[in-house]
Amino acid sequence: MEPRTHLAADPASCGHIIALGRGSSEVALDTTDSMVVDAQGLVHGGFVFGLADYAAMLAVNDPYVVLAAAQARFLKPVERGARVVARAETVAATGRKHEVRVEASVGTTAVFEGTFTCIVLEQHVLEGVGSK
Repeated sequence: MEPRTHLAADPASCGHIIALGRGSSEVALDTTDSMVVDAQGLVHGGFVFGLADYAAMLAVNDPYVVLAAAQARFLKPVERGARVVARAETVAATGRKHEVRVEASVGTTAVFEGTFTCIVLEQHVLEGVGSK
């Protein structure tokens, strides 16, 4: 299956696709020095959340999918150089609304879990929105 959404996402920031199926995805992010927030090598949680969000969008895989809400839990810290793998699965879909469960891990250690509420719009979210 080919991705139909977030086609310009930067793999260095959002992760690269490992697997993509109907209602599911697996995405990996290799953490780097630019993601670190302190001398001990702690990776900012926003990168882990971004990876999980990207995995959720890919699980829905519609060009007009957007994130409406998220419930997230950071379970363990992530260190510089770690590969974080997010696995997303659609657990419910009603009309345009999709609930996607995402779990992320470093090796066998769970570092993040969340439920993402994704909405498929009828057109691009920025359609008709102007900066003027």
